[in-house]
Amino acid sequence: MTIARRGLLAAAAALALLPQPAAAGGIDRRALVTRHNIALNAVDPHAPLMLGNGSLGFTADITGLQTFPGQYSPAAPLLTMAQWAWHSFPNPNGYTEADGLVMVPVPGRGDQPYPWIRDWAELDSRPALKWLRENPHRFNLGRVALALTRADGKPAAFADLTGTSQTLDLWTGTLTSRFTFDGQPVTVVTRVAAGRDAVLVSVESPLVASGRLGVDVAFPGVSPSINPDPSDWNSPDGHSTLLLKRTAGLVQVQRNIDDTLYYTTIAAAGAEIGPAGAHRYRVTAKGSPRLQAQVVFGQADAPPAPAAFAKQAVAAEAHWRRFWKSGGAIDFSGSTDPRAKELERRVVLSQYLAAINQSGAVPPQEEGLFSNSWNGKFHLEVQPLHLAQWAAWGRPELLERPLRWYLDTLPRAREVAARHGIDGAWWTKMSGPEGWNSPSTINPFIMWQQPAPIYMAELLWRARGGKAVLDRYGELVEETAKLLAAWPRWDAAGKRYVLGPPIVPVQENHPPLTTVNPAYEVEFFRWGLIAAQRWRERRGLPRNAEWDKVIAGLATPAVADGLYLPVESEPDFWKVTRSPECSRHAHPPRCLNRDHPSMLMAWGMIPGRIDRETMRATLRAVESDWDLRQTWGWDFPVIAMTAARLDEPGNAVDWLFRDLPNNRWGVSGMTPRVHLAEETQLVGPAAANAAPGPDGPGYRRAAETYFPSNGSLLLAVAMMAGGWDGSQGPAPGFPKQGWKVRVEGIKPLP
Repeated sequence: MTIARRGLLAAAAALALLPQPAAAGGIDRRALVTRHNIALNAVDPHAPLMLGNGSLGFTADITGLQTFPGQYSPAAPLLTMAQWAWHSFPNPNGYTEADGLVMVPVPGRGDQPYPWIRDWAELDSRPALKWLRENPHRFNLGRVALALTRADGKPAAFADLTGTSQTLDLWTGTLTSRFTFDGQPVTVVTRVAAGRDAVLVSVESPLVASGRLGVDVAFPGVSPSINPDPSDWNSPDGHSTLLLKRTAGLVQVQRNIDDTLYYTTIAAAGAEIGPAGAHRYRVTAKGSPRLQAQVVFGQADAPPAPAAFAKQAVAAEAHWRRFWKSGGAIDFSGSTDPRAKELERRVVLSQYLAAINQSGAVPPQEEGLFSNSWNGKFHLEVQPLHLAQWAAWGRPELLERPLRWYLDTLPRAREVAARHGIDGAWWTKMSGPEGWNSPSTINPFIMWQQPAPIYMAELLWRARGGKAVLDRYGELVEETAKLLAAWPRWDAAGKRYVLGPPIVPVQENHPPLTTVNPAYEVEFFRWGLIAAQRWRERRGLPRNAEWDKVIAGLATPAVADGLYLPVESEPDFWKVTRSPECSRHAHPPRCLNRDHPSMLMAWGMIPGRIDRETMRATLRAVESDWDLRQTWGWDFPVIAMTAARLDEPGNAVDWLFRDLPNNRWGVSGMTPRVHLAEETQLVGPAAANAAPGPDGPGYRRAAETYFPSNGSLLLAVAMMAGGWDGSQGPAPGFPKQGWKVRVEGIKPLP
């Protein structure tokens, strides 16, 4: 059974995985959630709304379905995507991961294999690299749309609709859309089922009875461009839709795209379902003003069976009510700071979006199930920013679902470590469900994903505790720690362990073959080993003496000019940064004051070995001298965590609200992924994704959503409201003046 198949079975048990409802009393959770319901009266081209269940994501337009995709930004396609839905283009040459490896010199270890692309032009000259980078990738399962016909028999245009309105009821996960067409009212209610990958559609209108309003289900191929929309609607001969069964109110088909196979069942009691063109079926219910249809997707060995529509609708609503009643809650009502309501909105919508996009059986990609970026693959270094919040918010079951992928992939991670001549588990940076590391100019050298499984397992244990957690994840922690202890190199001259070269730090604009001791990485490696020793003690095992040697001997974060350096190998970093040539908006090659200010993470994400006043001065330097235009959506919450640990709660809140393009929260609760047009990193595959957007001159919008923003916001707010080890008093990360913070079920962070 494949990882993806196991994931589908896990999704079927979603209701059972949710924690029990919180005790009665306290925060009025329904009021907290529903005051942030989303209401639209017109198309927001950057914010189609999402429905989902953690396994299936469905993006809807103003009609409640996927009827008018042309009304939305190219970076906001209307897709139906599943955690298990992966496709690969044909591989007639039989490329394997080994075909992407090149030998790279590693001090003290000789030449070692890495999937390194020295220049993006190699993608054209080395076909193996292109195939390995692009495959596997996520794809669009199908489009579910209204079939609207005008009185003259022509298909409706969007301009034919008037009086559009739409409400997303977060408490029940129900999207209700209304409009008028040809003088007749139309109401569409859309849900995604709980525990099965089904879209539930209810349409009411006199136009249904006359046969002028139905539901179309259409199936695309996969486009060679993949990002952000993987759908190919122009190559009907490139895929097949095989009719398996057709009875009254039921159609079941088998879909084949190259070697990818999946099934779809379309069911609508009392309706007629028939072909409406290539790879398209239409559902109509003449004689009745109501049409109820379900479109069920599955990867099993047979088409998924339909279930009673009304029962599924009730279960879907119960699923969301149970979600909101369980775990943690934070209520800012009663605050006088005018930003409190907006922060509460961002938090509630981020919880909703995380439940759809960041709680599946494989780690989420950065665009979740909304669209594709980096070919739909996930980035393991940012998984704590996606997932750690589940434990902090008292929903550890939802962290365990993707964390199981690490257990399944552990043998693969051991193989990669062995390829580098060491014991333990080497976690890839960018991969699909099978764990291959995608070739890149920088990916192979990124290492801050290595301690991440320990970080997430530790938060899981803190949230749940018990022998079962230790037994289930003990091997994962142990094997990951072996890598953390084995990879640092002993520097005899300095009598210490060092990281790199080669290494690319969180701040990705440092050269891999000369960079040494990134501040966050050395502290995260050390923190991971300390946590792994605690796990050994909890399991009744002795401390590992070799690990203790590395803990004691790892290099400390480097300091120059009274400030922490991003990397030790750039001792003049701050002098250059503050020189006239490196103003905030200048980008000569020597100017590195952009991208993630990762040294702050050593006293934000984790409690590293830092001098508080030196870190405070470093935060001031970032505020005054960093090119903040190029920070990403997750930077702002993480910097807020640093400010909170420095006992600067007002500054922490200010960082959550920095007004920059990548920190602007739309009506749907999503933040965009925006690049500067001149940004040096925006080359190769990334350049093709970027397009002019609404973010001002000099910016290009690459995606309409970036879910590490949502996950990191939830993590930061949990820390600011619930505290951390050693913090004092309630809500230590919020100012006492202007903020009323009521907290339930939030777990303190390390």
